[in-house]
Amino acid sequence: MNTSQVNTEASRPHRFDPAGGCPHADNARLLAGGAVTPVVLPGDVEGMAVLGHDALKEFLAHPDVAKNAAHFAALQAGDIPDGWPLKTFATVQGMTTADGTDHRRLRSLMGKAFTPRRVAELEPRITALTTDLLDALERAAAEGEGVADLRAHFALPLPMGVICELLGVDAEYHDRLHHLSNQIVATDIGPQEAMAANKEMIEVLTAVAAARAADPGDDLTTALIAAREENGDRLSPHELIGTLMLTIIAGHETTLNLITNAVRALCTHPEQLALAKAGKVAWADVVEETLRWDSPVSYFPFRYPTRDLTLDGTVIPQGTPVLAGYSAAGRDKQAHGPDADRFDITRDNTTTRHLSLGHGAHFCMGAPLARMEATIALEQLFTRFPDLDLAVPEPELPRHASFVGNSVHKLPVRPGDRRP
Repeated sequence: MNTSQVNTEASRPHRFDPAGGCPHADNARLLAGGAVTPVVLPGDVEGMAVLGHDALKEFLAHPDVAKNAAHFAALQAGDIPDGWPLKTFATVQGMTTADGTDHRRLRSLMGKAFTPRRVAELEPRITALTTDLLDALERAAAEGEGVADLRAHFALPLPMGVICELLGVDAEYHDRLHHLSNQIVATDIGPQEAMAANKEMIEVLTAVAAARAADPGDDLTTALIAAREENGDRLSPHELIGTLMLTIIAGHETTLNLITNAVRALCTHPEQLALAKAGKVAWADVVEETLRWDSPVSYFPFRYPTRDLTLDGTVIPQGTPVLAGYSAAGRDKQAHGPDADRFDITRDNTTTRHLSLGHGAHFCMGAPLARMEATIALEQLFTRFPDLDLAVPEPELPRHASFVGNSVHKLPVRPGDRRP
């Protein structure tokens, strides 16, 4: 291939595969061309992605970057159809699509309900639920000739159970909410399916909110309904449902992927797993390295420059939908060193902190809960089943059908003999 062909390829916008797949090879290729790249989203919508660690950190906290879709030029021009698979990310009403005083108001209301005390009080419940789910994983493996899907039997019901308990959502809704969440974050979904999933999600959460309004409890939904700022402001009905939707999706999908990715990484790096099992590296450090090395979110939509913005020498036009490339930034060698693509739980992640849980005003409010859940889950899992291993070769695991979420759809494992 001659130089002109290379330059032509480098100048072409990256076209995202709606079916998702492992992002790391594409990320490495794109990062070689710069920290910011043009992309084509499903439906031939033009956008940009910020991939480099330093550029992404600057972008996430930039004062001339907005989250409100009023700044999404193509949407405001009527060029984005209903049923566009990424539309919910732009239009849902809540903290992730609010700016300035509106964002501070919503975050303040959420913060009054999602307190450190409430999170800390969940630790015994998370520990007990983890134990119960490991019992269920063992039973599933016994029924499956020694093999069980760890994602379905452990990594999913743990964060879903915790976030639904925190919100006061009855168990009867758990499976349906996960299915709808999966459809909402999927990027290969059709317009009719996308609109139906959003409609049903709103219906389910409206029923949850109505139940909690009629019968208040010691839960986050009740607290959100009651929460007021000093001036008497409170969540509007649309903001309440939007906040519940975002909390359900972010509160379990991210942690589900985090636990799944950590187990995959440890099973394919037995020397690293041995360090953790021997107590030479803390399980919390395993969680941080997994967040960096294989971020549970790959490309998160959307932010919009409120003026033409130059970032790392590349102009991002005003109103462009921009994706935050967390999985790429985590392996950026300029930030994390020449061995950034190596999984190493002894790595000092305090020198250059990963961005997988965000940065700036929109830093993930649920980060302490996600870290707690994943740390407890991994420690109990490998203490109980020290010989646990993958039941199929890692490259053969089916990938998540989304370029937003980053994980596999199933994780068959052989738990092996439990600890006496």
